[in-house]
Amino acid sequence: MQAIHVAEKDAPNVFELATVPIPKIASPYDILVKIKAVGLNPIDTKLRHRGVKGQILGFDASGIVEEAGDQALFKKGDAVLYAGNIGRAGSNSQYQLVDSRIVGKKPEGLAWDEAAALPLVSLTVWEMYEEKFKIKPFSDNSGEVLVVVNAAGGAGSMAINLAKQVFGIKTIIATASRPETIEWVKKLGATHVINHREDLAPQIKALNLVPTLNFISYDTPRYLKELIPVTRAFGQFGSIVESEVPVPIHDSVAMIHAHSFHWEFMFSKSMFGYNVESQGRILTQVGKLREEGTIESHVKTRKVLSAESLQEAHELQASGKSMGKIVLTVPDELS
Repeated sequence: MQAIHVAEKDAPNVFELATVPIPKIASPYDILVKIKAVGLNPIDTKLRHRGVKGQILGFDASGIVEEAGDQALFKKGDAVLYAGNIGRAGSNSQYQLVDSRIVGKKPEGLAWDEAAALPLVSLTVWEMYEEKFKIKPFSDNSGEVLVVVNAAGGAGSMAINLAKQVFGIKTIIATASRPETIEWVKKLGATHVINHREDLAPQIKALNLVPTLNFISYDTPRYLKELIPVTRAFGQFGSIVESEVPVPIHDSVAMIHAHSFHWEFMFSKSMFGYNVESQGRILTQVGKLREEGTIESHVKTRKVLSAESLQEAHELQASGKSMGKIVLTVPDELS
């Protein structure tokens, strides 16, 4: 099969076309998927910089099952969407092996590229809301005040969308700094927009609002420090961005307010074999919600997968100026 793999991590053209063997079923739960579209995420660009020569990157994907293991939850011909697993060959290829337990069913009415934009961000946000913040979907959470930091990115966009349309949160403070990103987050459903290039605390005080939930998707130490003083007692913070320094949750203000902090890393379940089937159930539900028009895929950039287009997509993702999701459709022949 053809795949786009890492040539040299520091080379001007980091990706190149390669011919590699089609992977074989390795476990009873495995399915072999013929890939129709892939989505790009910040983790792709991070791993590219750490890249190993010959590594096939890529996580989000949609496609058709070509072969299934003895205990697989899907059969040949099924249309699926998934976010993959760290430690296995990625989705920037014609075929990929994936554990069927972390795979969702793609609805017939959902386009391949729209489906490929959903998995990683929707799992990340859904798990943060339901499993970490302990708020339930399709229930009245109108008493919550949610802050979404870096709200115009892929995860931030989904955080607003799911909060408003599925988790019943009515008051959403989004952070954005450029006219186009401010317009974008308002369109998604943010009720208030503040500038993340300035201290968040005085801006939130000026709104006369007290956050109860904080979804952080950029510079965890900085924004956690700014949000702690203005967050309600027993309020919660969740971050999806690792930190090279200790996060400032262990201070007297957070302690006396009984604040709680959560990390969310949607690959943890597949890495450690914890409740893996839950991701397949969530993705199947997310696919239905997108088909019905309840939520959006937030696709802003579309390309056709090739070594050149993948590099362009990575550069856009890493620039910090992309909005929503970047997706690439997979042609019958790669270049």
